[in-house]
Amino acid sequence: MRLRNVSNKEEILKSSPFLIPDGKVYYGKWNPLFKNKNPIHLEIGMGKGNFLIEMAKRNPNINFVGIEKYDSVVARALVKIPEDLTNLYVIRGNANEIEKMFKHEIDVIYLNFSDPWPKARHSLRRLTSPLFLDKYDSLFKGDYHIYQKTDNRDFFCYSLLSLSSKGYILKDISLDLYGENRESVPTEFEVKFHDLGLPIYYVEAIKEK
Repeated sequence: MRLRNVSNKEEILKSSPFLIPDGKVYYGKWNPLFKNKNPIHLEIGMGKGNFLIEMAKRNPNINFVGIEKYDSVVARALVKIPEDLTNLYVIRGNANEIEKMFKHEIDVIYLNFSDPWPKARHSLRRLTSPLFLDKYDSLFKGDYHIYQKTDNRDFFCYSLLSLSSKGYILKDISLDLYGENRESVPTEFEVKFHDLGLPIYYVEAIKEK
């Protein structure tokens, strides 16, 4: 994916009250940051923020955190956030260090249109690989709860097998989210792929702690 540069990204990153430059600073301290004890939902690889911002607007009693590693993408997300939104923060960081950012504080993880890393030698980079699922164990506060959406069938099949191998129950599965007239808060990629006529794959997976 080619990333377009944002000319004033440094200014945006420096001035935004929603940006957390280093998520490790708030390890074990996310609820105090939000100044409440509401549930925390995390989107890993939030892209330009369409999904997370809309979810935060619709659910004021839930705290939302997104993580994204590319500065230009983070900047594009930050400028979209309404000034009065108080239940959302964005981390500029790498998912490889996710277990260093949260300590049994997360209620739900969203994995929306993650990079499928199609080559077998890159399989451990997939956000539903056993390596990452093990990282997530220390993030969850109670039962483990993951939602995934993707346009990539092979990646989706891999994810179902990986989640199952780690003891997750596949509570809800769709092989064509829009074809089944399911309600969905879309990401920017979701809109793009749906407009191209591609099916959107979806799973809700839960594991009791």
